[in-house]
Amino acid sequence: MSTRRESKRSTADAAKRLDDLKVSCREKELRLTPQRRVLLEALVESSDHPSAEQLYARVKGKLPGLSRATVFRILEQLVANGVIGKACHPGRSARYDVRTETHHHLVCLRCESMTDIFDDSLDKVALPDTSTYNFDTVDFRVQLRGYCSNCQNQMQKENSQ
Repeated sequence: MSTRRESKRSTADAAKRLDDLKVSCREKELRLTPQRRVLLEALVESSDHPSAEQLYARVKGKLPGLSRATVFRILEQLVANGVIGKACHPGRSARYDVRTETHHHLVCLRCESMTDIFDDSLDKVALPDTSTYNFDTVDFRVQLRGYCSNCQNQMQKENSQ
């Protein structure tokens, strides 16, 4: 029974989040083209912070003729307008996120999974004075890097063989 409630709740949450994204696009005067709409839907359905390539693979069947370049361009437009977020870490593909509110990420160094983490203590980290670098810091996100439970289990199995 609780599974059904959770399913309904997450479906309702996804619908609400999609509506919020559509409103945000309208407020930013971004037309809700079929391409934007299908990408926003795919993002809302995702819990894995997909890369542009992963999103392209998920939506190409829904919009024949959709190119990778269009997917990349739309995602960057949405990020530039603050409709969605973008998380990056060195040597990896940029990942996209429907959550634009302040939050941080747990990043698995093995499988590259990203998990949202909300922690008041991280939000309160004092920013260093960057004025000596002629840099004006306006925001920050923390990425905690390590190994997810699936990768920890897999590494234990590999080490025991």
